[in-house]
Amino acid sequence: MELSKEQILINRLLSKEETAWKELFEAYSGNLTYVCSRYIIEREDVHDVLQNSFIKMFRSIDAFEYRGNGSLRAWMSRIVVNESLKYIKQNSDFKLIINDSELPDIVEEEEPNLEEIPQAAIMKMIRSLPEGYRTVFNLFVFEDKSHKEIAEILGIAENSSASQFHRAKAMLVQKIKEYKMSKTAQYE
Repeated sequence: MELSKEQILINRLLSKEETAWKELFEAYSGNLTYVCSRYIIEREDVHDVLQNSFIKMFRSIDAFEYRGNGSLRAWMSRIVVNESLKYIKQNSDFKLIINDSELPDIVEEEEPNLEEIPQAAIMKMIRSLPEGYRTVFNLFVFEDKSHKEIAEILGIAENSSASQFHRAKAMLVQKIKEYKMSKTAQYE
């Protein structure tokens, strides 16, 4: 059985080949920057978190277990998410919005059609969410964590996680409507 490119790269990383780390960075840094920037807003902070993430990867590559194609990317993404969460907890006044009386009530609506909205615009909307909403939303949607897992990760109540997620979703629906209305107005 022939080894995949990923397996060959992993073997080179395990043998501490310096050029393999450069190749890894070049191949995956764009995707990992995207993952990190879902959680961290400031570019310099994203850079710092990514640097810490790559250091952690370098130090723990011996513990990596290949589980098929894509497992390296998943492992690295998990490290970036964990380092992003660690950064948020250490370097911000991370707080969930508890007193959200200034926010409109959540109206259950059908999910908006995202097909005609560029991914960059959606990303910008997610990044504009308040930190607590954004963090819970990202963990639930992109990392596929349950509210129970999110509560454990963030040290909050499970129902707070669910509430933050639903508020984030409501804010995104509103932002999507505004985006679509502004695009429609441009063509009139």
